[in-house]
Amino acid sequence: MKKLSLVLLLTLGCVSVIHAQQPTASPSPAPKPAMSRAQSQKTIIATEQKLWNAWKNKDVKPFRANLTTDSVLVNENGVSTKATILEQMGGSGCEVKSFELNDIKVSFIAGNVAVVTYKATQDGTCQGQALPAAVWASSTYVMRGGRWLAASHQETAAK
Repeated sequence: MKKLSLVLLLTLGCVSVIHAQQPTASPSPAPKPAMSRAQSQKTIIATEQKLWNAWKNKDVKPFRANLTTDSVLVNENGVSTKATILEQMGGSGCEVKSFELNDIKVSFIAGNVAVVTYKATQDGTCQGQALPAAVWASSTYVMRGGRWLAASHQETAAK
């Protein structure tokens, strides 16, 4: 009888230890619903428009807020980093009278990466030289911290 009591006591002890080691599910806040593709597309296009307006108005704030820290710009002058873009924004010697973005398309490369392509027409000068009347442009956006941010921008004069 003592053996049976000892076996029963050991079994109950093991079960208690095993049960105590099981992780308990603690209630966690519901995850924030992901942005739909349509919402993402709308946000990306609006941000691209905002950045063009900021360039026209020589307003550095939207660039500071909407570019990734490792963002790059590629154009006929070479490759610029975010720091260079911000530094040159106010003193770029560019005067943009108007611009228009046409044929805008957003392609999702992955759930957190999108490329926007379009043709931009513009009227302006930089350092006294006329800007190309039209450029083909692309920008790559990445989702970081729940926001779509521009990671790169590239322009090629349109023919």
